[in-house]
Amino acid sequence: MLSNHSGYSPANGIKLYYEIYGTGKPLILIHGGGSSGFFDFEETVKRLQNQYQLILLDMQNHGKSAHRRVPETFEQDAKDIVAVLDHLAIAKASFFGFSNGATTILKLASLFPDRVDRLIAASGNTKRAGLLDGFFEGMSASTIEVMPPSLKENFLKLNPDPEDFRNMYEKDSQRMINFRDFEAGALENISCPVFLIGGDQDVVKGEHLAEMQKQIPDARLMILPANHGNYMMKDFNGQTDEGLIDFTIFQVRKFLEA
Repeated sequence: MLSNHSGYSPANGIKLYYEIYGTGKPLILIHGGGSSGFFDFEETVKRLQNQYQLILLDMQNHGKSAHRRVPETFEQDAKDIVAVLDHLAIAKASFFGFSNGATTILKLASLFPDRVDRLIAASGNTKRAGLLDGFFEGMSASTIEVMPPSLKENFLKLNPDPEDFRNMYEKDSQRMINFRDFEAGALENISCPVFLIGGDQDVVKGEHLAEMQKQIPDARLMILPANHGNYMMKDFNGQTDEGLIDFTIFQVRKFLEA
């Protein structure tokens, strides 16, 4: 699957890699921790590239993008996305984020409301208590050696530098270990329509997603019989549930066209 266009955009002192598929209204796709744009959104691209202009970003320290040696923050990622929008002369767009990418775009909607049309946040979280019990203890005890092999292979295929791989792992791990709840009122102030998606066996608790839906004024919620992301991409074993992904993307399209 070849993109129509790819390149690098300046973003607050570094360069971020992007790929564009299709034409139409812009939909910005933001990947999860340890991943890259195409890795998380390949199935979405297959299903939506004929209806939208899909813009996939590799965030700082990920994929083909440049690295920073300072701690990662969701605020910085939100600012980097806005810098790419400015570079591409896109005043306003819809966003689809997965996992950390979903948390990033929720942050973006609260910080830059005039840049967001609609927002799909898949398996995102906004408070420490929203993740499965034991998550943070597990992250603190984790090491680079136990990173999912598919994510490691994907990173090294796009960037073979072992130091960059270690930097990505350390920055992502520390951002999650030190995760701080969104400020009070951040979700209540999101003015665009929001579609929250999660799995019933996700790392994000279903009750947290339901709580977020109550807090965001114009939010819908869909919880699927799924784990962390296999409703939109390959599962941890590389298996693709085509029917489940078809259903998810059908609902995403419906939300975007509402």
